[in-house]
Amino acid sequence: MIANSRQGRPLLLLATLLLAACASTGPAPVEDLNAGHGHATPRRAGEPRRSTEASGSSHRVERGDTLYSIAFRNGVDYRDLAAWNRIGPPYTIFVGQELRLSAPASSSRARAVPPPSRVASSASPPPATSKMPVFEPVENTPPPLVNREATSTAPSSGAQTPAQTPGTKVEPVTTIAPTTAPEAKSTPPAESATTVGEVSWRWPATGTLVGAFVNDDKTRQGIDISGKSGDPVRAAADGTVVYSGNGLVGYGELIIIKHNASFLSAYGHNRKRMVAEGSKVKAGQVIAEMGSSSASRDSLHFEIRKNGKPVNPLDYLPRR
Repeated sequence: MIANSRQGRPLLLLATLLLAACASTGPAPVEDLNAGHGHATPRRAGEPRRSTEASGSSHRVERGDTLYSIAFRNGVDYRDLAAWNRIGPPYTIFVGQELRLSAPASSSRARAVPPPSRVASSASPPPATSKMPVFEPVENTPPPLVNREATSTAPSSGAQTPAQTPGTKVEPVTTIAPTTAPEAKSTPPAESATTVGEVSWRWPATGTLVGAFVNDDKTRQGIDISGKSGDPVRAAADGTVVYSGNGLVGYGELIIIKHNASFLSAYGHNRKRMVAEGSKVKAGQVIAEMGSSSASRDSLHFEIRKNGKPVNPLDYLPRR
């Protein structure tokens, strides 16, 4: 009995120590398996989760903003901006709306606005880097009707009508007098143009070049053309006005024209804007009066953007 009691004392002491250790240990940490893209991060129960969204990568829409002006201000392609925010044509945005200015980490660069519907398995998807064309309604004027029979079989003046064959029905022939196309209103003065990027470009003003484009310099993203206050500012090519306002710092009274899916042109420091957003304009049409808003002299600040990036306008405008 005594021997058994001595052997049992160490066992009893060990059990007592184990129970004391368990009573003093706090709750086990909770692992958040959703954080860190698959890498488990210890998180105490009840601790709030931290957002991984980077700051400064969004824009809250203000009155006067358009999707094009926001893209222009931030140097991105309007199609990318629309895709990142799942906005489809006609690219309507709302005051107070939060727009992200960069691609989501999990998304590709492909511009799908809105997300494409399912297609047949036999159709191969476009490459991820291809740009989805933007289709807009185009007003097509139907060609005048021409009576082919009149142009090919109508008898000339003084010619005899051929004898009618018995049993053959002869349809009356109508002769259509030629029409003259109406003259265009306010035709701009003739000036040379050059076609680059499927756009026919011409100079937007007649003054002297006083400021040059400098690549990667955010203060010299276009050219400056001198003149005097009130001189006409003309559209450099056919297009649609996608911004007309003064909400972009450093540009004063600004007009932005969209020429096709890839090219925009911008006209800044105007004294007066003469076209509204949504207006269709023709090359050479007067769109503004030259001024000096937010500039040191009367001049036109002119930019061309290709896929959202500034390019040297002198590479597109005709040589003088």
